[in-house]
Amino acid sequence: MHPFDAEKPPQLAVLLGYAGLLPFVSGAAGIWVIPLGWRPYVLDALLDFAAVILAFMGAIHWGLAMRAEETDENAKLQLGLSVVPPLLGWAALASGLPIALTLPIFLLAFIGLYLADMHAVRVGLAPQWYPALRTPLTLVVCTSLLLAWASVLIR
Repeated sequence: MHPFDAEKPPQLAVLLGYAGLLPFVSGAAGIWVIPLGWRPYVLDALLDFAAVILAFMGAIHWGLAMRAEETDENAKLQLGLSVVPPLLGWAALASGLPIALTLPIFLLAFIGLYLADMHAVRVGLAPQWYPALRTPLTLVVCTSLLLAWASVLIR
């Protein structure tokens, strides 16, 4: 496996991470260019994918906690944090809130997840290369969600 203390992430992780941005970017851009009647479908697809990714990223924290010692307090915190992103995604979708309120919930969930990612690196649970991967991915995800939110507020 890739060295835990490497500065750069593994190339496959970079490739797959950037591939995972396609639904975010295409969804956020698509909202601005498609006919108005299609917008709800694109927004739903974007938020559904965002919820899946929140669950996926939360599971990473579960995995990071599992590799630590049982008595590691940081690992216990990380384990607790692992369930927050999927719960937020699910609650935002299931709540029936207007999309103008659902999008900022997702945005805050991704920001919180990023902070949890950086905490995991600081306490030695996540690899040193993780910020080099997560920072640009999180910026694109958050920008995409902001663009989608702006389209809802403006149109």
